[in-house]
Amino acid sequence: MKIVIKAEPVETTAELNDSSTAKAIWNALPVTGQANLWGEEIYFRIPVHIEPEDGRELVEKGDLGFWPEGDAFCIFFGPTPMSKGDEIRPASAVNVFGRIKGYAALFKRVRSGTRIYIERSD
Repeated sequence: MKIVIKAEPVETTAELNDSSTAKAIWNALPVTGQANLWGEEIYFRIPVHIEPEDGRELVEKGDLGFWPEGDAFCIFFGPTPMSKGDEIRPASAVNVFGRIKGYAALFKRVRSGTRIYIERSD
């Protein structure tokens, strides 16, 4: 399952894994939201409610996560305010459901309030 993420000035693709979280998000596409920044993480609420599934306290640059506490789609591209050193630590455990293909640090160019659009890719 491949998706396209558009957030001015960034447009990139990502690949979803086989988790229940990924399938629920896939079924909800397309979705739009407004970027909230938390360190080098973008998150925004989506119309999906999923319980924790193999929640992770640490993630990798380029991971896509779903934050069950906020029904939020998260894009991780670097350290957050809770990180120690170079680790990437979400506010609380997230369900990792996919990865950005390409250079995740491009998301540093996205500003808070930017409209984000996510759709299925061919």
